[in-house]
Amino acid sequence: MEHDSRATLEFNGSFYQPSAFLMMGIPGLEALHHWISIPFCALYLIALLGNCLILFIVRKTQSLHEPMYYFLSMLAVTDLGLVLCTLPTTLGIFWFNMRRIGFDACLTQMYFIHILSFIESSVLLAMAFDRFIAISHPLRHPSILTKATVMKIGLAILLRGMVSLLPIPFLLKRLTYCGKTELSHSFCFHPDIMNLACADIKVNVFYGMIILLSTVGMDFIFIVLSYILIIKTVLGLGTREECLKALNTCVSHICAVLVFFIPMIGLSMTHRFGKNVPPLANTLVAYTYLIIPPALNPLIYSIKSSHIREALLRALRRKSEPEW
Repeated sequence: MEHDSRATLEFNGSFYQPSAFLMMGIPGLEALHHWISIPFCALYLIALLGNCLILFIVRKTQSLHEPMYYFLSMLAVTDLGLVLCTLPTTLGIFWFNMRRIGFDACLTQMYFIHILSFIESSVLLAMAFDRFIAISHPLRHPSILTKATVMKIGLAILLRGMVSLLPIPFLLKRLTYCGKTELSHSFCFHPDIMNLACADIKVNVFYGMIILLSTVGMDFIFIVLSYILIIKTVLGLGTREECLKALNTCVSHICAVLVFFIPMIGLSMTHRFGKNVPPLANTLVAYTYLIIPPALNPLIYSIKSSHIREALLRALRRKSEPEW
């Protein structure tokens, strides 16, 4: 078998662990991988350039040195991390059919993908909190979300993601694996690796579910609660124009939340309950989850945020002005 020839099994008694996994591109469309790589390259390029541009603009524009844009910078860094985690293996499959990935390398990639996803969820929650404070307590907003407070929130987000997911690679390394080593995606995903084991995975399933619900699940609930409070505050404003102006500051964030959470929930559901879901549908949901948000977030904020647009136009004008 191909798996036996390409993956050497290390064993100790009844314990088996493959030295490598085989990643999957887009099932059924392998002959078109070179053509399919074109839109993927475009999305990766948009994500890389867009998020780097956001970071550059926020750093160079003094008026954007505010909590909202600090959190936006955190989101951009997280999106860059997600892109860099999946780009090498995805394009490696599309261009060179490089499907093999070492066991430890796979666990490392999986760990960082999940950490960055959890961080993105937490940053979106922090941004919702920022919008709530800005709309409900505008006069106290600068004193509540100081630069030091924002830095502490960022550090707490990072530590929460790292610590909560630290046991996952070790829980996977303790499992005995069977002969099958083919993954469902062009990247390593915890449920995907876990389902290749022929040992009892109840601990992995339970821990994964608890961590998902207590982090991303709670983030989503608190984001919804934040917007309930925001809507309650906005409805108490004097005029319709004030209401629309306040809600308009939230549009970009709402779009970012939907773009991130809808594919994530879909991917989680298909892996846990969608045994009869076609492989192609599962693959498309996974790519939507990991590639679309990093590419769309810079566009969303560039289009909807007048401050970002104005700073970008000023930067472009300075570049185009002749030097005497």
